[in-house]
Amino acid sequence: MFARKQASRKRKAAGIGLGQILLYGSLLAGGALLLQWMSFSHFARWQPMEVQIGILAALFLGLGVWVGAKVFSGRPGTPQTESGNPNARAVLGISDREFEVLKLLADGLSNKEIARKLDISPNTIKTHVTRLLEKLDARRRTEAISKARELGIL
Repeated sequence: MFARKQASRKRKAAGIGLGQILLYGSLLAGGALLLQWMSFSHFARWQPMEVQIGILAALFLGLGVWVGAKVFSGRPGTPQTESGNPNARAVLGISDREFEVLKLLADGLSNKEIARKLDISPNTIKTHVTRLLEKLDARRRTEAISKARELGIL
C-alpha cells in the first residue's frame, strides 16, 4: 500500500501535464511570432531599436515569471521530496511525524521548541521521541540521531 502511494506521488512530481506543456509551447511560439511581426511591420520602421528591445524584453520577462511561478509553485497535493532512506524508515516503522521530529532533533531543538514548531503538545513530542528511541534501539537522543545517520535516514 505504502509503495503504491509513494510511486503515485513520484509520477505526479516527475513532470508537468501535457496540457501545460502545450500551453507553454504555444506561448513561446506566440512570442516568436511577435518578434517576427515587430521586425517586418511598420512598428519596426518607425520606432527606435531600443524601444523594440525593451518591449520584447518586458514581454519575455513577464512570460518567464509566469512560467516559473506555475512550474515551481508549492501546489497542495505536490509531495515534498523526502530525504533519507525510505526503505529503512519503512522497515523500522518510523511514521512521517516521527521523521519530522527526528529531523528537528538532529537540528538540535529541544522538546518544547519542536512542539512549538509542529504546533503540538510537548507531551506528544516526548512520546514520539520515546518511540524513536525504541525503534532505533538507542538510549539517548544523540545515539538515535547517530544511528539514523548511519542508516541513511537523515
